[in-house]
Amino acid sequence: MAKVVVTLRIMPKDPSVDLEKIKKDAVSKIEALKGEVGKVEVQPVAFGLNAVMIYFVRDESLGGTSEIEKELSSIEGVDSVETTDVRRTIG
Repeated sequence: MAKVVVTLRIMPKDPSVDLEKIKKDAVSKIEALKGEVGKVEVQPVAFGLNAVMIYFVRDESLGGTSEIEKELSSIEGVDSVETTDVRRTIG
């Protein structure tokens, strides 16, 4: 079965939100939904606001990312979750 590499951008409600807590909660939720997180980073957006970028691998047969986006949106302090890239792996 093919796997996909997914990139998600999580935007906090404001610059004062604890990004470390968002990162920890997001990784837990992704792993619970059978994703294998490879990288988590903070990316500056504008005016002191930062986004959490998460890169993970998941089996393509599990379907799209809407379920994961919905779960991550429920994390306290999260304003929005967006899938920015999905690529099929080779091999």
